[in-house]
Amino acid sequence: MASKQTTKGKVAPKKDAAEQLKDFMVDGLKDIYWAEKELVKSLPKMKNNATSSKLKKAIQSHLTETKGHVKKVESTFKALGEKVVAVKCDAMDGLLKEADGILEETEPGAVRDAAIIAAAQKVEHYEIASYGTLVAYAKLLKEKEAKDLLEAILKEEKACDKDLSKLATSEINLKAR
Repeated sequence: MASKQTTKGKVAPKKDAAEQLKDFMVDGLKDIYWAEKELVKSLPKMKNNATSSKLKKAIQSHLTETKGHVKKVESTFKALGEKVVAVKCDAMDGLLKEADGILEETEPGAVRDAAIIAAAQKVEHYEIASYGTLVAYAKLLKEKEAKDLLEAILKEEKACDKDLSKLATSEINLKAR
């Protein structure tokens, strides 16, 4: 979406632009909620196109976790006294479109498996950055329940990234050479 610019290249805020850090945090929560819900739809496609049984198992495990993340984000909205709302996350939308593209650009087998891991890690890194920021805001705003929920998700996202790295470097990438 193009932003409105003033004459000196400054961007004019939208009418409903965040004025307080909590407002901006809630905007971020709306984005990540959409992202998690879309990931629940996308992970089965990645799993169905993987050939490595270990990769399929890892994706299935993360799908189960991601469904839990959706519920935790919903609980976070409630902890903040906010309505549960998903707003399209352009970043995740782009990452998931890229993931779809890599399936078309690779033959089934180890190379596609390596590409699936690469796409999945891009998603994980986006989620880690998003949750890390949300945790920092929750701490600053003294929103303990929200902070605890978001930290739990962040911990799982980091573990998933680590597991994907291990799978890639110990097996998948070696087979793809």
